Amino acid sequence: QLQLVESGGGLVQPGGSLRLSCAASGFTFGYQAIGWFRQAPGKEREGVSCISSTGSSTNYADSVKGRFTISRDNAKNTVDLQMNSLEPEDTAVYFCAAAWSLMCSVPIEASDFGSWGQGTQVTVAS
Repeated sequence: QLQLVESGGGLVQPGGSLRLSCAASGFTFGYQAIGWFRQAPGKEREGVSCISSTGSSTNYADSVKGRFTISRDNAKNTVDLQMNSLEPEDTAVYFCAAAWSLMCSVPIEASDFGSWGQGTQVTVAS
């Protein structure tokens, strides 16, 4: 299991961009898929994106497809989420998490992930 720390959240206007980063510590990072989740007040946690252990495959929720891009650098133990064309509906606390497996499941299910970061707030507002 990994220790994960998110950063990069903040306030952005609709249509703007933000880049989130997830830094991991541990020796199993290169063997685990990494996912991004988000949770808005009063709503269930939603799987946003996932990237396989090698970065060879990625998955996105329909709500963010075409706007968000996930990437990873296994040499640095980091995973990023580039968020473009942000909408007020994207406002949430964003979490990164390490999966039990090498690959991502579809849909992205929280039960497939064992280690979680503390979350970073993203607010999209005028």
